[in-house]
Amino acid sequence: MGVIDKHGLLPRLATLSPVVLELGCGAAKRDAAAIGIDQLDYDCVDLVGDALEILAAISDASVDRIYSSHFLEHVSDLPAIVREIERVLRVGGTLEAVAPHFANPYFSSDPTHNHRFGLYTFSYFSDDRILRRRVPTYAHQLRLKLLDVRLVFKSTRPFFVRHVLKRSVGLIVNSCRYMQEFHEELLCYLVAPYEVRYMLKKVV
Repeated sequence: MGVIDKHGLLPRLATLSPVVLELGCGAAKRDAAAIGIDQLDYDCVDLVGDALEILAAISDASVDRIYSSHFLEHVSDLPAIVREIERVLRVGGTLEAVAPHFANPYFSSDPTHNHRFGLYTFSYFSDDRILRRRVPTYAHQLRLKLLDVRLVFKSTRPFFVRHVLKRSVGLIVNSCRYMQEFHEELLCYLVAPYEVRYMLKKVV
């Protein structure tokens, strides 16, 4: 398909500061100052094409921050995307990623979802010193450090009463790591998180 650089940004990235990417921004960027990346050519999208191909066109260590919301579950090769994110981020740069939790009842309804996400998903790709359960990294070079992970409890319209109740549950669950891990292991199908939010920093 190729990459469509609507504003000639790729050759000028080295002159921009800070460089913020929003992967899978869709029709409305969360950060108006970010460079929007999406496969569909919405008005707010700056770089149109496959995210992996676009990231491959960006120089090493040239990006300060990357944000994605409900995007990573759609990619076909999650490890490859993570490697490209690690490569383009500067040391000290951050990745904030939001994805539907695997227990979200709407997750399986979407036929374009390829990957499930839980508390530990990014622990397989990063130096995780915050969660108690240890997971293997399968010899992945740990260039990211996990700073925070949150289970987000909410309901979409028109379920306003459920939304308030689930937000209250979220306050308890996210009060400490033990409660997060306890809930995901034993209770997540009783009161399902809507999504999971990760914050990571490139350290190497």
